[in-house]
Amino acid sequence: MSLEMLEKLEAKVQMAVDSISLLQMEIDELKEKNDSLAMEAQELRSGRESLVQDNEALRGEHNVWQDRVRTLLGKMDSVE
Repeated sequence: MSLEMLEKLEAKVQMAVDSISLLQMEIDELKEKNDSLAMEAQELRSGRESLVQDNEALRGEHNVWQDRVRTLLGKMDSVE
């Protein structure tokens, strides 16, 4: 092989190594971003679950108050 061909091959190998290094760094960044997004998604799910529980509790209270109001209205109707 001639020296020129070896230099071209060496340049191509170096470009490949550089490309691989850049891709590995990009993969690492994407993994970190994915982990961050996964944690955020978990936090959002937990927050949603908490809101659903609060909503159910408030609906229960609302129903109790509605029953009380109906009972009072029924008593008022029977008094008249």
